[in-house]
Amino acid sequence: MSFIAEFKKFALRGNVIDLAVGVVIGAAFGKIVTSLVDNIIMPPIGYAIGGIDFSDWKWVLKPGDPATKTAEVAVQYGVFINVLIQFLIIAFAIFLVVKAINRLTHREEAKPAAPPADVALLTEIRDLLKQQNRTP
Repeated sequence: MSFIAEFKKFALRGNVIDLAVGVVIGAAFGKIVTSLVDNIIMPPIGYAIGGIDFSDWKWVLKPGDPATKTAEVAVQYGVFINVLIQFLIIAFAIFLVVKAINRLTHREEAKPAAPPADVALLTEIRDLLKQQNRTP
């Protein structure tokens, strides 16, 4: 088997295609969740905490010098706080989505299925035998 034929066989297997579809949908879903957090959830939170912008918070280790064109060396812990808040919001949003999906799938599973035909027939025979034994 040639290298190209072997690669084609590998690339067109079902699980590889399923994985590729999952990655593409996951990336698109990531963009949706990021937009939800950045454009819908974070503005009210920023307003509620008084418009504080954590991204400006930093610990300057060495100030920059424009004369010598030396860059500032700083630990930007405010950006980390922003990312941490976004992560918690995203995790909570994903939790709510998964919980809703689980609730929908459990409702479908909770519906009692009709018994198989042979079980229904045996139940009917049992009930008829019980009736015959009761009548004098």
